Amino acid sequence: MTVPSSSPICSGVVHSVWCSIGGGGGGGGSSSSDSNHPNGRGLSLSPTGHLVAAICLGTIGSLGFLNNLLVLILFFRNKVLRSPINLLLMNISLSDLMVCIVGTPFSFAASIQGRWLIGPAGCVWYAFVNTLFGTVSLISLAVLSYERYCTMMGTTEADATNYKKVWMGILLSWIYSLFWSLPPLFGWSSYGPEGPGTTCSVNWYSRDANNTSYIICLFIFCLVIPFFIIVYCYGKLLCAIKQVSGVPKGMAQTREQRVLIMVFVMVICFLLCWLPYGIVALIATFGKPGLVTATASIIPSILAKSSTVYNPIIYIFLNKQYVPLSLPEGVGDSCAIF
Repeated sequence: MTVPSSSPICSGVVHSVWCSIGGGGGGGGSSSSDSNHPNGRGLSLSPTGHLVAAICLGTIGSLGFLNNLLVLILFFRNKVLRSPINLLLMNISLSDLMVCIVGTPFSFAASIQGRWLIGPAGCVWYAFVNTLFGTVSLISLAVLSYERYCTMMGTTEADATNYKKVWMGILLSWIYSLFWSLPPLFGWSSYGPEGPGTTCSVNWYSRDANNTSYIICLFIFCLVIPFFIIVYCYGKLLCAIKQVSGVPKGMAQTREQRVLIMVFVMVICFLLCWLPYGIVALIATFGKPGLVTATASIIPSILAKSSTVYNPIIYIFLNKQYVPLSLPEGVGDSCAIF
């Protein structure tokens, strides 16, 4: 898929993908080589389209940064919040915050200018860190659902002082995510520009076996399997709660159900944002060349990044433990143990 170019920066597989959308020509705009885009047709956005994308990304990046920072500050300043399950939520919030710090600002700036600004190496770095942190969030949600399943179904006892299993789950989520994020850096597929050239991700457009095999594995092991783990765990829990709906519930059971509702809503919102991205990526890889338009490619990417905004909102409005602590005079003993 190497695209011939007179520019020396356009040598190599990753650089050829970069140059095929016009990113390798020094100061060229994003539409200078649209006809050579790896998916077979130009994916240029209009100036208005780039402006709308920039506004969305700027809003998402700002709100995501502030919301996740607030959640982390509340967690570290209040000992009552430092329960094992909240530690899992903090892992998700940390990965979301990192996306807002090291990811969204670059795609925002690129949308403002209508072209990628930090070169091929920056594109690969951007794609890697966003793939890593996005995968960490999804795997952490799967770990969280499994932990809730084991605790509420009685397979393990809830212990507010036992952090060993939670730390193990967090460590495994990062190792697993690194395992699937690193291969494009070492030759199994590659990272490069996507859509109109203002964001970067896995090379969805190459049809060779090396690339498609990685995309299939990434889709199965980082989206489908975690999705079914989440659906199975919460499905079983919802059925169990429905069966005891007519039985008077104690405070502990009510608390567990509130936690379940919170993480269930969080999972649904996360999947609503990430499934469109996964579907469009598969269409770009296996569908007819040119089927994915510029708008169709940038909208799922923006939706995926919006997941960094709503997770903290869910913590605040569905977790009674955070509500009093988020108010200036509410820090104290009025919160229930999560």
